[in-house]
Amino acid sequence: MDTATANGHERRVALLLDTVPYFGLVVSVVLTALFDSPGPPATVQTALIAGAAGGWILWLVTLHPGWRERPGVMALYYTGLIVVVGVLVARSPLFGFFGFTGYLHADLLPGRWKVAGVAATVPLMASTQVGGFRAITSGAMVTLYAVFILVNLVIGGSVMYAGLLSERRSTQRGHMVEELAEANRRLEATLEENAGLHAQLVVQAREAGVLDERRRMAGEIHDTLAQGLIGILTQLEAADRSTGRPEQHRRHLELARRLARDSLAEARRSVQALRPGPLAAAPHLPQAVRDLAHGWAETSGVAVRVEVTGEPVPLPAGLEVALFRAAQEALANVAKHARASRAGVTLSYTPDVVVLDVRDDGTGFAAADAGQPRPSGADGGYGMTAMRRRLRQAGGTLEVESMPGEGTAVSARVPVLEVVA
Repeated sequence: MDTATANGHERRVALLLDTVPYFGLVVSVVLTALFDSPGPPATVQTALIAGAAGGWILWLVTLHPGWRERPGVMALYYTGLIVVVGVLVARSPLFGFFGFTGYLHADLLPGRWKVAGVAATVPLMASTQVGGFRAITSGAMVTLYAVFILVNLVIGGSVMYAGLLSERRSTQRGHMVEELAEANRRLEATLEENAGLHAQLVVQAREAGVLDERRRMAGEIHDTLAQGLIGILTQLEAADRSTGRPEQHRRHLELARRLARDSLAEARRSVQALRPGPLAAAPHLPQAVRDLAHGWAETSGVAVRVEVTGEPVPLPAGLEVALFRAAQEALANVAKHARASRAGVTLSYTPDVVVLDVRDDGTGFAAADAGQPRPSGADGGYGMTAMRRRLRQAGGTLEVESMPGEGTAVSARVPVLEVVA
């Protein structure tokens, strides 16, 4: 039963409680005056008693509906109602039409007192149905009276049960309304809290986005401009040292110009968040790594060998960029720190992972310092940190193995993921 239906039912019950007593009282007075009056004086007396009964109901129930919630007042009211009903029924059994009010208004009593109210009404109503108390003069009438008492117990019990059921439903609805109100209050509080959390998340997301972009740009600057500038400086210094050798001098200057052009192109691609130039120009990752190694060997003067094992498969752009940048950073570290005579790059494809290994025969360093800033590192160790972060974001890992005098091995691996067309 929805709220509107329940409210409509309660209004109908209230209307019944308010109108039936007066209607029954008027009908009883009229019928008594027409068919059961011993004379005008008795009729006037009966009318006065009936008027007092109507006034009793009017004052305590109709005009003061709030008093229905006061158990003491209702107990007093119902006691007076039973007394006046008994007096009227004793004067005429036709007041049974009014006596039915005892069943209806027993619902106004608190708790188990409803049973007492119905029990008090039953003998009065039964007497009206056998012709009044004056008609109970024989054993047969006593038996009939007892039968009617049982019938009225059933009737009164049914009325009382309906009242109790209605009260229980009303109480349950009241509890449901309170629970819904409390749930609404909690929901409103939760919505307000969520609104605050959403605002915080927006701010945090904005700050995280700014931080990520800063990290991306720092990584791109390190991978492009910083390494390019180091290469340019290296070639310019070499050109200065070969001023007496025109061919070498021109070669170093040409390499410096090419590095400058390549670095400028890479810087523009970084600003536009594009794939590195060698990756974009090469048909696949292995070729891009070969081109990178060839250019690095030419500028660093260190011989390098590139090997590809397994069947190359296309990878998502993020994974290829992570591996390419790892190769770029590892070779740059070899040129800056290792003092190596040769290096090797291996790109291994397996069904589950792709592994990039970069090895050199340089000076190496203590294993405990693997991945830590080297004293002579121009980038203060940022390159290795950025390499780890980039691989971690791609779902990959980075391992560095080195011993003093035994060179260094850098291994980067990423999972093989299907390229979504």
